[in-house]
Amino acid sequence: MKKYIDTGKKDTRSGFGEGLLRAGRENPDVLALTADLKDSLKMDAFAAEFPDRFIQCGIAEANMVGVAAGLAITGKVPFIGSFAEFVTGRVYDQLRQEVSYGATNVKIASSHAGITLGEDGATHQTMEDIALMRALPEMVVLNPCDYNQTVQATLAAARYKGPVYLRFGRPGVPNFTDPDEPFVIGKAVVLEDGADVAIFAAGHLVWEALEAAEILEQEGVHATVLNLASIKPLDTEAVVAAARRCGAVVVAEEHNMAGGLGEAVAGCLALSCPTPVEFVNGGDRFGQSGTPSALMAAYGLDAPHIAEAAKKAISRK
Repeated sequence: MKKYIDTGKKDTRSGFGEGLLRAGRENPDVLALTADLKDSLKMDAFAAEFPDRFIQCGIAEANMVGVAAGLAITGKVPFIGSFAEFVTGRVYDQLRQEVSYGATNVKIASSHAGITLGEDGATHQTMEDIALMRALPEMVVLNPCDYNQTVQATLAAARYKGPVYLRFGRPGVPNFTDPDEPFVIGKAVVLEDGADVAIFAAGHLVWEALEAAEILEQEGVHATVLNLASIKPLDTEAVVAAARRCGAVVVAEEHNMAGGLGEAVAGCLALSCPTPVEFVNGGDRFGQSGTPSALMAAYGLDAPHIAEAAKKAISRK
């Protein structure tokens, strides 16, 4: 199997900051808005280079969505940035009515998502945001896996005509993808190509899926690993092809069981290729305070748990 090299841990929110800066240089219509979280969203470089295209909305997230929607209608490409909990659940009505309903060209930049937010605890560790955003018609949902892919996903979001939800996190995670590989909305990336079990993952769980594949390889089990950073639209052709080839599937995500990537994959396979599926996710519960690594292990979101889920899926063939 291919050996992926961690070139140094970086936070994916910084990948967004770099991608936003590049998008701003590429397109003078790109704007950035935030609700008092410029530094946390890594929008500082954009704000410094393009001060006339940066808007500090204060702690008024609902108003920020409305301002962005109005700007988008005039032809601008606004990115709104806040913590995942605040830019989804707190403003869901505004996102539905002002962004999704009219397919308005607003980009929702969501940082500090999932339990890897760590010590801030359950009130901030949203594990329901993908479900909320998947449910909105016209909304694209992206969860890139590392710094490099987040840069490219941000550029792809800026070029896309329509609403996009971008999910990223605070902790440093392995940075291993090709920095020059363009992000294609709606396309999966095949990282490993085995025939015994298919592991589908997004976000921080992609690296864990690759490490799980190494564990399985030592036991003579060969896994396909797909990076499904584009959760909506989902690459159904790639999902079905991998499931058909392997006959067993695991879906791993840093999100609760309801409404996330797991249900997207299961729904796809139920229609086209019924296959045994095991789910690695946060279950039906809130987060809690702790270090990111401790929480990932406690919630069963690490490589050993993914490898065990793969063996269980294989046993159900």
